[in-house]
Amino acid sequence: MYEVIGRFTPQTFALLRIVSGLMFMLHGTQKILGWPPGQKPGTMPPFSWPAGIAGLIEIVCGALIVVGLLTGIAAFIASGEMAVAYFMAHAGHGGFWPLQNKGELAVLYCFVFLYFAAHGGGIWSIDGLMRRRTTP
Repeated sequence: MYEVIGRFTPQTFALLRIVSGLMFMLHGTQKILGWPPGQKPGTMPPFSWPAGIAGLIEIVCGALIVVGLLTGIAAFIASGEMAVAYFMAHAGHGGFWPLQNKGELAVLYCFVFLYFAAHGGGIWSIDGLMRRRTTP
């Protein structure tokens, strides 16, 4: 009786993947398109370093994670971006610990996406559909 909703594990994973991908994608649209409006209004040029490149990675990888296409690759890239973001934008500002430097979200995204990279898209993903069609 340790698992409360254990029989819904595949569906719960799919929801985590979809919602995490959407939230990640919104970080990118905020940087590149200025939507949704944030604390710092304005946009970054798409290929500017580091925010513009980060925004592009967040939009593209977030969208791929949402639909579950090339999930392992997209999630691995997104995980790496979040590790870089933590050490570039957070670790040197206000202490090493995430609660001190406001880097909790970067650390959480990093490890959630690392799990997605290891697990794959699961159900409700294009990867899953393609795997079922090619499996005899």
